[in-house]
Amino acid sequence: MDSQYLRVAVNGWMTGRLTSGSGQYLSHLLDWLPRVTPTVQILLLQPLHRTMTNAAPEENQRRWPQIDVVPVSLPPLPENLAKVWWEQVVAPRAAQRLGADVYFVPYWAPPVWRPLPVVVTIHDLIPLLLPAYRGRLLQRIYTQLVCWAARRATAILTVSDAAARDIVAHLRVEAARVHVVHHGPNQEGSVTVDAAHLQRVRARYALPERFFLYLGGFDVRKNVQAVIEGYARFRARGGDPAVKLVLAGALPAQDTPFFPDPRRLAQEAGCAADVHCCGWVEEEDKPALYALATAFVFPSLYEGFGMMILEAMQAGTPVITSNR
Repeated sequence: MDSQYLRVAVNGWMTGRLTSGSGQYLSHLLDWLPRVTPTVQILLLQPLHRTMTNAAPEENQRRWPQIDVVPVSLPPLPENLAKVWWEQVVAPRAAQRLGADVYFVPYWAPPVWRPLPVVVTIHDLIPLLLPAYRGRLLQRIYTQLVCWAARRATAILTVSDAAARDIVAHLRVEAARVHVVHHGPNQEGSVTVDAAHLQRVRARYALPERFFLYLGGFDVRKNVQAVIEGYARFRARGGDPAVKLVLAGALPAQDTPFFPDPRRLAQEAGCAADVHCCGWVEEEDKPALYALATAFVFPSLYEGFGMMILEAMQAGTPVITSNR
């Protein structure tokens, strides 16, 4: 490659993991970076491991033809151990071997060993700041590892001024090394939705005529219990019974304190008959889903950014959210 190009190797562990914010972030970066950075050669390092369920390298190469997808093998370790080995050894070594100028990690997992300049995106400090997310001993050790490694990174990107303040305060990083790059709404959110498409989406997800919408995860931080209890109070105080509540997103596999099942919460709140769980929503259907909603409700207890709020606003849908 000509020396005028900057060669950036990208940690591709999150490729195809669209149920996570980091996976969404990486996917949209790969969609748009080649269009706006023509002098950057992107080398997507894609791990090959027996537990990986993301798209095969050849599929990703077809999706992103302007990116060089580089398959990199991992030893047959358990997935959690394979992930750490990938982050700390395999991926940075592959970046060095490929002659990259920069190694970019799109989630909070920079390597301690830095054979070349490292740039990392830290979306939030949830495992550090929220006790319920600290996990067991090995998870806490991992968090301390990536905290230490982040302090050694060449640069840190983050997605909001609030997240930047947290990083400076809690990781003890110089503010000059933390760079805020705000999210824009996902480009799918700008698609014009006509009446026929709205009706197709309404039918596909069995949506009521009028509804409040929650879209997101169901872990305890998302505060879905407040959404359901708030809706129950709305109805108890004479709210229009024609306005239902739609909860969109992949439901928890098990009902646990960390992932409370919203169907049980609705039953306990006495409003189960008016709560519709429509399941996972495809990216191309989200603009219509927002547009159909009476209002979007998102009272999360902590977010680095809160992409869904921006997407709902872009659709012209009123937003009810928390102030922190």
